[in-house]
Amino acid sequence: MNAAAETAPTNAAGFKGNDSALLGIVLAVVTFWLFAQTTMNIGPLMADDVGMPMPVMNIAISLSALFSGMFIVVLGGLGDRHGRVKIVFLGNLLNIAGSLLIAFAIEGALATPMILLGRILQGLAAGAIMPSTMALLKVYWDGAQRQRAVSMWSIGSWGGSGLTAIFGGFMASTFLGWRSIFVICALVSVASITLMRQIPESAPLAGRAGKTDWTGIISMAVGLAALLIVVTQGSSIGWASLATWGLFALFLIAFGVFVNAELHASQPLVDFKLFRNSVFTGATISNFLINGTAGALTVSLWVLQGAAGMSAATAGYLTIGYAVFIIAFIRVGEKLLQRFGPRKPMLWGCLIVLASILLLMATHTMQWQYTILAVVAYSLFGLGLAFYATPSTDAALTNLPGDQAGAGSGIYKMASSLGAAFGVAASAALFTALSESGLEIVGAVVEFSGRQDNVAVREAGMVGLAFNALMAIAALISVTIFIPKQKKG
Repeated sequence: MNAAAETAPTNAAGFKGNDSALLGIVLAVVTFWLFAQTTMNIGPLMADDVGMPMPVMNIAISLSALFSGMFIVVLGGLGDRHGRVKIVFLGNLLNIAGSLLIAFAIEGALATPMILLGRILQGLAAGAIMPSTMALLKVYWDGAQRQRAVSMWSIGSWGGSGLTAIFGGFMASTFLGWRSIFVICALVSVASITLMRQIPESAPLAGRAGKTDWTGIISMAVGLAALLIVVTQGSSIGWASLATWGLFALFLIAFGVFVNAELHASQPLVDFKLFRNSVFTGATISNFLINGTAGALTVSLWVLQGAAGMSAATAGYLTIGYAVFIIAFIRVGEKLLQRFGPRKPMLWGCLIVLASILLLMATHTMQWQYTILAVVAYSLFGLGLAFYATPSTDAALTNLPGDQAGAGSGIYKMASSLGAAFGVAASAALFTALSESGLEIVGAVVEFSGRQDNVAVREAGMVGLAFNALMAIAALISVTIFIPKQKKG
């Protein structure tokens, strides 16, 4: 790795991207994708331990990705104006505070506010870290070295998400308990700060007048919060209730205000002009949808625990293929990008992810059969994401103007965070709503083998996973429409 780093370009500050600096960046990235995301698997265990209602924990699970998505563009823009390294350090500090709040959440009345606040801070930390670290890769690495650095960055994000169920389940099953996950997360941020101190500041818009788009920020926050409540709590509030429809109306109004504000703002939160580039558009939309399929992991793990009686740790161990394949093949995605351009590996990745979800939908099979299918499916899921990750990220970065790298990267990563937040939230909501009663039409069409006392859970899982399959199909369509074929010669 050192030999490769020695060829990295020298910038105006005389700094060449190197492996220790890259490690600091990757450590910052994994604080969210490896550690914060463990709640998708261990959430029920956390809720039971601190006496937190599970419906509230469902909100907490999606909360960090939601806040990351809401503020990632703002924080990316702040990095462009005030310093990207500075903003990454701020993100690490927010992660330390949020992680320790969760780690030391007191059982009882204080548990809920401590965990919710901790998840919000973790989300803000991810919003600060993701776009600015991507922009730093663009500044201090170039050409093949940038593609290599992006691959390492992708291992931190996509690879970290592959290990999160195994890591979370394992740590929760040890004498250290689930709280140790968040203590370690804080220590990782300390290591990231230490390693990144060597990176010179990068602030291409320093000194330029900056006006914060508060109308865009507030309208997007209000709209997304209202939509999240509808998605996660609609079944308990009542889909036909006035409160549900009122929240949905609030979302539509806020969305209209947001679009109008962005079209007229001098410095918009989301610059819609960036979407004139079809490659950036395709990469961003498909990124939202593919990240949304994270709900397939959540639902399938809950099926294994709820229908098969597995512990969180045992179910998590079944995802080892996900981690192995995404880490082992993510640089294959880089090589496919170099040979074929972004379109083909992105399509192949989406197709493989779809195939994995279809396997996970086979909840009607016997328990031992489904366990085998899950192991294969998780491996395919990792392989598909490995093919997709680097080509998609590089396509988005390459097609951004240099002075908008932070804000544009923020839009791309906003798609990741919001996709994950709403994919998981919608999948979990479907599963939760049907897990006790099942869905009659599914039982009428599909015959469920083996035990019949858990059919409702398996029917709920099949429906939740079908939602994820639709998102994978939509991702395929977006790549097909927006990403052009590579010209021959």
